[in-house]
Amino acid sequence: MTPPQDSSEHHHSHDHATGSSRPRLAIALALTSTVLIAEVITALLTGSLALLADAGHMLTDSAGLIMALVAAGLAARPATDRSTWGLRRAEVIGAALQAGMLTVVGAVVAVQAVRALIWPSPIEAHGMLIMGAIGLAANAIALVVLAGGRGASLNMRAAFLEVASDALGSVGVILAALTVALTGWHRADAVASLVITALIVPRAAALLRAAMRVLMDFTPEDLDLAEVRRHILEVEHVEALHDLHAWTVASGMPVLTAHVVVRDECLTEGCTEEILDRLQECVAEHFPVRIEHATFQLEPVSHLAHEAQYC
Repeated sequence: MTPPQDSSEHHHSHDHATGSSRPRLAIALALTSTVLIAEVITALLTGSLALLADAGHMLTDSAGLIMALVAAGLAARPATDRSTWGLRRAEVIGAALQAGMLTVVGAVVAVQAVRALIWPSPIEAHGMLIMGAIGLAANAIALVVLAGGRGASLNMRAAFLEVASDALGSVGVILAALTVALTGWHRADAVASLVITALIVPRAAALLRAAMRVLMDFTPEDLDLAEVRRHILEVEHVEALHDLHAWTVASGMPVLTAHVVVRDECLTEGCTEEILDRLQECVAEHFPVRIEHATFQLEPVSHLAHEAQYC
């Protein structure tokens, strides 16, 4: 007798989130690019390291937002026979690249800031203050635009973090400019750069770690696979379980597969539908992660010996 196999899958469209994120990203990119050009010019005229550091963040943000925009477009492309999940993981790769760039820029700025603390240079505070205020206003608008979609994917989360880092940078520039203007303490510029770096780099590193967990097919962090195994084994007629795997294809798309061994007579008596329903209920109702793509292969106990021959 050929070992029976049954599977149950849910197919849902995840294109809405990726599609709706593109206009937000385009608006944020236009704002960031405009301010970037203005900040570079002003930083060169005023000699402000904090403003130049913020321009550096703006540069990586512009590049990051371009990557995010491209990744969102790729992720929205439909699945094909050669790419059965589509290109949804492009948004995770984009997020990893953005986080990596932000971490590198933060390290470079930190080194330059330490040098500026030791050998401070004169700063023209008034131009620095004006540009900081303009940058903050542009970043605030971009943050409002991106805020509604930041939970949609790692890609949007990375884009939001990029712009948030710029907003913090603009606040640092303003505070440093005020300090220099009121007290003449030029090292305030370098101190502001170090504070900005200290706030941003840990968040970028955390985002990079989250993206790498997806790319390495780790089990979703809030899913206890041991608990999943225990619940499945408690389902009536289930005798054993093997090849249990859980991973994340892209943001919001956890996947679970398993080979479930059931009593031989249960398959011949036609109760596979009941077992599959119970397994789907088990995954859907008892775990914090909503797993919409779960596939179960039902196998009779007598098949275990045969499977060992082919593995």
